[in-house]
Parts: sequence; structure tokens; C-alpha cells
Amino acid sequence: MAAASKSLLKYNDPVLVNKNINKSLKRPARYRFTFFLLHHPQERSLPTQKTGTSTSSTPFFHSGMQWTEGNDLWMQQVSSAASTREDVIKLGELLDTELQQRRAREKGICPIRRELYSQCFDELIRQEIINCPERGLLLFLIRDEIQMNIAAHKTLYESGIAFGLRETLRAEQGKADTEKRISDLEEENEELKKQLAEKRAKYDTAEKRAIGRQQLEEKRHNDEIQALKRTIQQLKDQIKAILALKE
Repeated sequence: MAAASKSLLKYNDPVLVNKNINKSLKRPARYRFTFFLLHHPQERSLPTQKTGTSTSSTPFFHSGMQWTEGNDLWMQQVSSAASTREDVIKLGELLDTELQQRRAREKGICPIRRELYSQCFDELIRQEIINCPERGLLLFLIRDEIQMNIAAHKTLYESGIAFGLRETLRAEQGKADTEKRISDLEEENEELKKQLAEKRAKYDTAEKRAIGRQQLEEKRHNDEIQALKRTIQQLKDQIKAILALKE
């Protein structure tokens, strides 16, 4: 007989629904879990069933698993047996055991802890639906509302993570662009420094040549002045000599 997956939700024994559903198809076991109310979601009134002369309210509640193992179709319904106080105590103990064995986190986000508490809540809903269908239905709706809120927060969280990643990637891309720009500017700066050094070297060479030419020009000019002074002095001496002979 096939065995159902382990769950805190109480099930009946598995039942073989159809044997050799496809002899030509060989595939591993597949599980399909369903947990829902068959009444219309907009309807808030509970259907009734007659028992003798009295009427008791019970929702059309169906829950179970269906899977194929080999070529056989198996089904396992959630138990409709009422639970006692001892069953609730055992459920709490089993929850603690599963939390420890599966090493669920005590704080923070933990999918394992959330899964186990969800199974425990489903089992409490099952028990309450048997004892009081109206209260069980309300608990079922509350559970759905909580799950929708969790899904909404999960979506917001994932959107925030995605936004953060996009911003991080954008910042990294901007950082890479800035670093490349800095590298290009540094290379350009080095090239300009090199050109400046070459121009300074040319300027220094030109300046030295100009100073050398200026010094040569000054020396030549001074020599010419000295030569003119000597010539003038010689002329003065000749004039004095001529004047002295006339006297």
C-alpha cells in the first residue's frame, strides 16, 4: 500500500482508486494536494444536512491527496474523525518534534517553520469544522486572508530585493563607468604632462640659444663701441698734433 507524505494534518488510510490506469506508461509517483471548500466563495451561508428530525450545519469541505504510483491511482482523504483533548496535546508535541527534527529557525523568516505551523493550523481547522462548521469556516477564511497577506508581503519583499539588485547593478555600472572615466582622464593627464615637458624642454633650449645670441650680440656691440672709442681718440690726437704744428 502506498504511503502518504508526512503531514501534521490528519488523513485516513490511502485508498486505491484505479489499478493499472496506464500499463504502457511508467513514471514515478506524483502527488497532488487539494484543500478547499466546495461552496461558492461569495456565499457566506453554510449548507445544511438533515439527520433524522434535526438539522446540522456542515460546509461542503473536501481535502485530500491524489497521486499515481506506478500504474495505480491512489487517493487519501483528510480524516473526518473528531479529536479529543489528548489529540490536541499530541499535535502540539508532534509540532515541537518536527520543528526540532527539521531544524526550523526559532526566529526570523523560516519556510520550514511556516510550513509546519500551516499544517498545524489546517489540522486545527479540520478539528473545528467537525465540532462547529461555522467556526471552522471562519477559521478557514482567516487562514486564507493570512496567506494572502503573507503572499502580498512576499511579493513586496521580492520586489524590494529586485529593486535593490537593480540599483546595485546600476551603481556598479556607474562605478565602472566612473572608474573608466578616471582612468581615461589620468591617461590624458599623463599625455598632457608629457607634451608639457617636451614643450618646456624646447622652450629651455630656445631660451638658451636666445641668451647665447644676445650675449654674442652684446659682445660684438661692445667691441664695436671700444673700436669706435679708440678711433675717436686717435682722431683727437691727430687733430691736436696738427694744431700744435700750426702754432
